[in-house]
Amino acid sequence: MEKLNIGVIGCGFMGRTHSNAYRQAPKFFDTTYQPILKAVCARNEERVKAFADNWGYESYETDWRKLIERDDIDAIDIVAPNHVHKEMAIAAAEAGKMVLCEKPLGLNPAESQEMVDAVEKAGVPNMVWYNYRFVPAIALAKNLVDSGKLGRIFHYRVNFLQDWTIDPNVPQGGEGLWRLDVNSAGSGVTGDLLAHSIDTAMWINGPIESITAMTETFIKERLHQETGKVEKVGIDDACAFLARFKNGSMAVFESTRYARGHTAFYRFEINGENASVSWELPDLHRLSYFDQNDDSAVRGWRNIHVSNNDGGHPYMENWWVPGIVIGFEHSFIHGVYQFLKSLEGGDHERQFPTFSDAMETDKICAAILESSKSQTWQNING
Repeated sequence: MEKLNIGVIGCGFMGRTHSNAYRQAPKFFDTTYQPILKAVCARNEERVKAFADNWGYESYETDWRKLIERDDIDAIDIVAPNHVHKEMAIAAAEAGKMVLCEKPLGLNPAESQEMVDAVEKAGVPNMVWYNYRFVPAIALAKNLVDSGKLGRIFHYRVNFLQDWTIDPNVPQGGEGLWRLDVNSAGSGVTGDLLAHSIDTAMWINGPIESITAMTETFIKERLHQETGKVEKVGIDDACAFLARFKNGSMAVFESTRYARGHTAFYRFEINGENASVSWELPDLHRLSYFDQNDDSAVRGWRNIHVSNNDGGHPYMENWWVPGIVIGFEHSFIHGVYQFLKSLEGGDHERQFPTFSDAMETDKICAAILESSKSQTWQNING
């Protein structure tokens, strides 16, 4: 196997998921390239050293610029907060490194365009971590749509619900809560949760042409951890929007962090002329499927346990015996596998979003925020 030296920027939750994925992917999937955990970077030396020791990195850095400058690093993986994505990604591309970046790509489409231009000018492989594409049940849903089993698509509907910010005493900003600070996150549930839903929807159902949206910030002021002052909250706590796809189907998207009882409830349903399909994150190895062509005596929603390892279900032939489930972490392992296979060339079909693909999601997120302000329909590429 050919070694691919990885440099990861960030050692939080996503740093852990990515590190695990790099370690596991070559153990379960055949690839030409073997990821090597060469270095991890974070500002706190004590913490990043402990992280490096735990995950088996060969070294660590406390300055991301030094990491990018290193000649022994082939790919830079950015798992830092959103507001630093652009600077890091452009610097990595200009240094000739492959660039992988957590979502959303940039704080806005203008930033995203700069990032796209940088990787395309440098000609470096690039990827954005929309990991839900790699959940086997979701990949199966795409296969069903692509095969034509659903027929013409009429509806696509989404919920992504959480409840962790209801308490007005939860502060904003700083480590762990930067997602509530507009300067670090860019937006709230729109860029954090709906971006995932939008990417999945377009991957399965094609481009979105227009949207109209409303957003709400329920708690208007919160203590900021970095300034110690009570400051205005600039992110959206909840968002709902209508959309039209290029294929003529209609969509309803809803996301909130104020849905009591839901820690991470992501669900989508697709209705076609012949069949419907739905999926839920809390039971991510299952796909619900209804086919109008079934005999009337047995027609109804069927529960598909996506664990068939004889080639019938995406990715599963590389895992356990039939009936044994896999989970959230495996979506990142599949993402690493997809990226590594893309480096080999050949006839492998790319399943992950590039920077250019992710910019389309950023355009829709920006249109959502603008529509909420202007209370108008927004044409995405018009």
